[in-house]
Amino acid sequence: MKVLVTGGAGYIGSTVCSALIDKGHTPVILDSLVTGRKEFTKDRIFYKGDIADSELLQKIFKDHPEISHTVHCAALIVVPESVERPYDYYRENVAKSLELFNNLNKLGCKNIIFSSSASIYDDVEGFMVTEKSHLNPRSPYARTKYMMEMILKDFCTAYGMKGIALRYFNPIGADPKMRSGVHIKFPSHVLGKLVDVALGASPTFYITGTNYDTRDGSGIRDYIHVWDLAQAHVKAIENFDDAFNKEGNPDYLVINLGTGRGVTVKELVSAFEKVYNQTIDKEEVEPRPGDVPGAYANADTAWRLLGWRAEKSIEEGIADALKWGEIRESIIRYE
Repeated sequence: MKVLVTGGAGYIGSTVCSALIDKGHTPVILDSLVTGRKEFTKDRIFYKGDIADSELLQKIFKDHPEISHTVHCAALIVVPESVERPYDYYRENVAKSLELFNNLNKLGCKNIIFSSSASIYDDVEGFMVTEKSHLNPRSPYARTKYMMEMILKDFCTAYGMKGIALRYFNPIGADPKMRSGVHIKFPSHVLGKLVDVALGASPTFYITGTNYDTRDGSGIRDYIHVWDLAQAHVKAIENFDDAFNKEGNPDYLVINLGTGRGVTVKELVSAFEKVYNQTIDKEEVEPRPGDVPGAYANADTAWRLLGWRAEKSIEEGIADALKWGEIRESIIRYE
């Protein structure tokens, strides 16, 4: 199948494209390269531009009328930055996605897979959330994801579209074949910061928040290997109609993508030091703006509807992240 992948030059989007290619599908990448990397589009069908550009979308579908699904990954994703720059996040993530969905509907591409986020969940006792758990998005970034889920759901009801919102938990690692990985020069997420400390790019790793009601006080997360995450998108495309049939043919589905295991930040640091075979300098500090205690996934729905479950361990994610970190500078040219 041919699949439009917005944000296909980003960390997750490029890995999804690699997984599609490995399974015999053809991704068509649309990316503005504002945060994505041109290096990740090499030898792939690529259109540089904005997701809200209706003329560009018309050209893409004229060139590739066989496109059957769209995977919408394009977004700004840094939680503390969203607190500082809410306008940019609502414009890029909500306003432009609204135009994208409207144009896709007009162009007849009515099968949408949307990159959502577990950050929209409220705190729950025991920290494990199902797709029916209460929602409480607490940062501008999380609210953009929540808004887009509601918009997509309404579009599906009104316009005969079908949408799957995949709620990502915490991606780690890199493409095992080292085709792509974290591409931001100064990563904001936890494992990227750990790798930076290990490679000497940063002096200290800061554990942000140590007074949460978890087993060791640090935040709890569900760290999922990005390759497992990418495989879930392939499964969602290949089993798209089947998934809706299993649920009695609704027009909109929500699916958690996680391992089903909660790991605290301190536990992640310990696992990192074990894989790295060295201790690192670390310091406990106050939470960042937008930080939350966290949650981990009940991933039963993904198995039931898509036949997918996470297979890679947290140690494999750490090892791949370290390996990618060592080669990143030789692959990516920072301006």
